[in-house]
Amino acid sequence: MPYHRTRKQTVRAVAALAVLAASLTGCVRGSQMATPGTAGSGKAGCPGVLAKAKKAVGDAEAVDVPWRGPTTGPRAVSGPRTLVYVANTMTNPGIAGAAEGVREAARTMGWKVRVIDGQGSPAGVQKAFSQAIALNPSGIVIGGFDPKTTSEQVRQANAKNIPLIGWHAVNNPGPSTNPKLYTNVTTDVGDVAKISADWVIAQSNGTAGVVVFTDASIPFADMKAKLIEKELATCPDVHLLATENIPIPDSSSRTPTEVSSLLARYRTKWTYSVAINDLYFGDAAPALRSGGKQGGGAPFNIGAGDGDSSAFQRINTRQFQAATVPEPLNEQGWQIVDEFNRAFAGKPASGYVSPPHIATARNSAGASSWDPKGYREAYRKLWGK
Repeated sequence: MPYHRTRKQTVRAVAALAVLAASLTGCVRGSQMATPGTAGSGKAGCPGVLAKAKKAVGDAEAVDVPWRGPTTGPRAVSGPRTLVYVANTMTNPGIAGAAEGVREAARTMGWKVRVIDGQGSPAGVQKAFSQAIALNPSGIVIGGFDPKTTSEQVRQANAKNIPLIGWHAVNNPGPSTNPKLYTNVTTDVGDVAKISADWVIAQSNGTAGVVVFTDASIPFADMKAKLIEKELATCPDVHLLATENIPIPDSSSRTPTEVSSLLARYRTKWTYSVAINDLYFGDAAPALRSGGKQGGGAPFNIGAGDGDSSAFQRINTRQFQAATVPEPLNEQGWQIVDEFNRAFAGKPASGYVSPPHIATARNSAGASSWDPKGYREAYRKLWGK
């Protein structure tokens, strides 16, 4: 606030000291947070953005939401069917969770499912995909890897008219022409990125120091991180301190070292984290604990993806993770089976995209996953099962 030059020197000095004291007090409050809801000085630098973020977060935290998925579609096709789920790595809880949903839904249909684990390496995934094609199945799931790394196998499957359905295989949900996929089942990466960043903005009251964890080797994850950063930047008092590029297969070995370095570099300036996958926080926990951090204190961490059981356990016990934007993994497995049924019936993909949800200790009620209501009944009704 400017002062008129006609005021006395002492008045200017007292006022300046008052402003300085107020700013210092705000900094202290921001660095001594006990819960996400009390973060920041409470004086947001982005009131419009903050109001929208709080509204979006409130909507995303709702748990009693009605089924908004497909209500029309073909009845279950007749005859036996076999699906092969080619997994990037079954050590990834998200991939494994979606696979379990496929198995459950396929049992309802009377179909068989085989899972082939690519062991997390390009060569392993290519081999697994080739094995899947050799089985001449009714359909193949591309489970959590970029089809461009298996372009020859995709070409072979397309030539044999084997429908391919991705789970987190390409950037966007829905059908894909290049690579040729009947559809890709996932939440919208833009929605997930935005709501996770909005959670930081809302919980910090628009004042935060943020670290983003990502795996730039995965196009889907790299784009998600960039979208998170873009949304955080809409609030000028939310500062991106660092973006840590740690490949998911290397997370257990690299994350603890990187977290220790971040603590030394930023100290109390680091108040929030967003990761493209929850697993980073499981690997970060020992280093945060060794650095003197409390499980329920800053940095407050939100996972922008998956929402596996270990993430829910950390959230419910307040151990270095405060929230996640979980995929409805089991529901997506059922959707994959429904999409195959549509493909077998010669119908177009459903176009359904599950909305983003935020799970916290407050709204998860001790659950170990995000399992929305109504989808099993809805799909059984569609299929006549």
